[in-house]
Amino acid sequence: MNRFLRTLVLVALVSPSVAFAGGIVTNANQSAAYIRMLARDASTSIDAVYFNPAGVTQLNNGFHISITNQSIFQKKTIENKYPFLNEAKYVGDVAAPLFPSIHAVYKKDKWALGFSFHPNGGGGSAQYDTGLPSFETQIATIPTMLSSQGINTTTYSADIAFDGSSVFWGTQLNASYAINDMISVAAGVRMIYAVNNYNGHIKSIMINPNMTGHPLFPLMNSYKGEIVPASQFGVDLGNAIRTAYGTTTANAGDTLAASTQNMLVDAKQTGMGWTPIIGANLTFGEKLNVGLRYEFKTKLEMENNTKTDNTGMFPDGAKFNNDIPAILSVGINYSILPELRASLGWHHYFDKNANWEGKEEFISNNLYELALGLEYDINQTLLISAGVLRSQTGVGQGYQTDLSHSLTSTSVGFGGGIRLTEKSMLNLGMLYSQYTSGSKDIDYTLGGSTVTYKETYNRTNIVFAIGFDYSF
Repeated sequence: MNRFLRTLVLVALVSPSVAFAGGIVTNANQSAAYIRMLARDASTSIDAVYFNPAGVTQLNNGFHISITNQSIFQKKTIENKYPFLNEAKYVGDVAAPLFPSIHAVYKKDKWALGFSFHPNGGGGSAQYDTGLPSFETQIATIPTMLSSQGINTTTYSADIAFDGSSVFWGTQLNASYAINDMISVAAGVRMIYAVNNYNGHIKSIMINPNMTGHPLFPLMNSYKGEIVPASQFGVDLGNAIRTAYGTTTANAGDTLAASTQNMLVDAKQTGMGWTPIIGANLTFGEKLNVGLRYEFKTKLEMENNTKTDNTGMFPDGAKFNNDIPAILSVGINYSILPELRASLGWHHYFDKNANWEGKEEFISNNLYELALGLEYDINQTLLISAGVLRSQTGVGQGYQTDLSHSLTSTSVGFGGGIRLTEKSMLNLGMLYSQYTSGSKDIDYTLGGSTVTYKETYNRTNIVFAIGFDYSF
């Protein structure tokens, strides 16, 4: 069982398990205006520091700052059809009540300098109070395995829990320059500091073996179907086998005892990487604006810092690759009326070119997103907006696990802005994401034969955002 868990987790860790709107490992939800509109790729407001770096040259001269916090709540539901599990459904709650981002710009004539600090990936914690099917299926085979050897066993139980948190902090600097009234360009770099934390256990594995009248092991007749620790039963069974057969070698009882010991993990992973960024902004008259942004691949190597691990899953000091894919973003903003604006956005994530310790080989097509947003000025003080975003993943079944999976989704956002003064605005937004169910066929070995059962993945996501913009 330890070997199985080690293989599973090392494969799963190459992407944050708590990513939100955006790509597989990238968060795109970086302002309250994004939450209420979902298409900010041609923005010329303060949040253009992230979404359209060259667009900040359209701001007035002076200093501009935007501060946003989002409260994000996600529910992950995993169902596994393996018939010997006590429960078929596993629910994980992801929470990020604090998800801050800060954007700032200093603009002087044709030049602008931008700064951003934000959770570029992850940003929350996932808690599975009853564990995950990949952990429990290994325990669920114990009654069947023992019964096939003439030891009638009908039930099992265990204390299983898993908590994981992940955040990739991004600190970004851009320089932007307006070549003329039509064309602006930008170049920048983002430093990524990534932190993953994992805390979990599998403890108190219990079974109910009945050895009454077993012809080979009369010394084991004290086990009469009561619930007992599996590890202790394994020790006694191992000794009984040695007594019966006069051998000192390891046997099935010893294997059971070793594999059902308490397993504990308390590990942290950290890494640092750099993301070069280039962009351009094209302005066609007073109605049409186009934003272009390209983020190069971030080469990111993570290293384990392990306090407790008797599973072998997190060797202290071990390193692995966890790149952030390159991104191409194209946005169009068009003023249909002086008070009505429409925005389109397209994002392409180059997942297949990332180094995820071989997991990228299970990606058939790169993930892409399409967004449409509308914004309407009710009057000089109040505006409202709404948007829709379609995110299409391209992962194959081999990528998906209960710890890490990518699903196609449709998100809707709405909200508004209140101009508090000539130089300040309050943004409010809400977003809801509905994910298309994903699935994977998993092979299990039972009694020497292979059987296949389906595992399905579902998710919902809701976000509340508040932001404050101010210009000096």
